[in-house]
Amino acid sequence: MIYVGQRLLQAIVSLLGVSTIIFFVLRLTGDPVQLMVPQNSTLEDIEVLRHALGLDRPVGVQYLEFITNLFQGNLGYSYIQNQPVVHIIMDRFPYTVDLATAALFLSVVVGILIGMLTAIYRGTWIEKLLMPVVLIGQSMPAFWTGILLIMFLSVQVHWFPSSGADDLTSLVLPAITLASLSVATIARMARSSILDQLGQDYVRTAHSKGVAVPRLLSRHIMRNAAIPILTIIGMETANLLGGAVITETIFAWPGLGQLTIQAINARDFPVVQAIVFLGSSIYILINLLTDLLYVWVDPRIKFGREASS
Repeated sequence: MIYVGQRLLQAIVSLLGVSTIIFFVLRLTGDPVQLMVPQNSTLEDIEVLRHALGLDRPVGVQYLEFITNLFQGNLGYSYIQNQPVVHIIMDRFPYTVDLATAALFLSVVVGILIGMLTAIYRGTWIEKLLMPVVLIGQSMPAFWTGILLIMFLSVQVHWFPSSGADDLTSLVLPAITLASLSVATIARMARSSILDQLGQDYVRTAHSKGVAVPRLLSRHIMRNAAIPILTIIGMETANLLGGAVITETIFAWPGLGQLTIQAINARDFPVVQAIVFLGSSIYILINLLTDLLYVWVDPRIKFGREASS
């Protein structure tokens, strides 16, 4: 419990730091009122709107109000849409969750499978066939992968729609694009961890006793190799939510990623602040859950030992 309490305190401090940074950085991007008023507006009209939004007060006062509202669960009102930010986010959040979940499923299943095959069949044609796929996935940026998928699978063969979120088929191309880098990362980590276990004495002993490879993998190797794989999966889960910004923009997917770009372009400070706060909260929560999973996977790990180290 002490370990969990320490991690929760670290999470609160981290969220406060992230919120502070994004608050002041956004103020450096310019005055949102200049984008909201008509071109023929007078200085009096601009000042009236600035006063209505509370932007005429000192930055320190705005910051204190922002932090106070944040701890009360009040994310503010959108400058552009003139409605509570929480309502805007809740309308978009399910789309991002669907996309990130589909991409995570592909990343874990395909990544671990490729890692297992390239480790077990090291030096064979299977490894020579799969490793270039992994390297391509890790080297190509998401926007280029998305464009290629649209060109070939949407424009050329008309298998999947190129944009929107009409049905499950609309989810395929964005999920593959978002998962491409994570598949490569998880595959490389899984391969490295399994290769490390294959060189251990207990594996050679089990082989000498005639233990089948599938049983050896499921009962021993994967369990012992799970800690680094779990770590990278936890990191990639959080990265998938962040990487959705580019992917959602390419495929016009109506999630938080697309909303982030729109809010930044419009200098809608409350929306951007809320999205960054939500993303940071999810990232920290996933890391905490990953640490808790360590003990379940390997009971030899103790919270007290980790905290003291």
